[in-house]
Amino acid sequence: MRPTALDWSAENCTVARAMAVLGERWTLVVLREVFNGIRRFEDMREHSGIPRQVLTNRLNMLVEQGVLHRVPYREPGERERQEYRLTEKGFDLYPVLVAVREWGDRYLADPAGPPVDMVHRDCGSPVRTHLSCDEGHEVGSPREVATRPGAGAVRRTPAAATAA
Repeated sequence: MRPTALDWSAENCTVARAMAVLGERWTLVVLREVFNGIRRFEDMREHSGIPRQVLTNRLNMLVEQGVLHRVPYREPGERERQEYRLTEKGFDLYPVLVAVREWGDRYLADPAGPPVDMVHRDCGSPVRTHLSCDEGHEVGSPREVATRPGAGAVRRTPAAATAA
């Protein structure tokens, strides 16, 4: 059976666009650091082990993409430097980081267990990702989700659809 997804172009795919921003290994590590309150370049570099030039490039890209913004600070007797803070667009990536951590904890953690726990500040219970629809129904499995063309979908031409 031919998948109906082949009838629609993937050229304007938002997953591909998101991965152009997030897909490099160090990018999520930078975001992990900032979400954990590490906002200064040297602290980030030291804590994460990211090479200096790679960290510079990732921070610049995340600022250009509007995920982070720079905030100046100055330690007494030092020159002005920049801290990196999350924008609203950046905060919206938190569920992505939680989902990646959950997957890593499940499949890649050391035998002793995961290195960190994420808990709700108010009650101390573990924080997890879950899927639900706009009507509030919990989605227990990806098999319960149907993919269909959205408002921005572009139908492939018959020649392109049959060539694929």
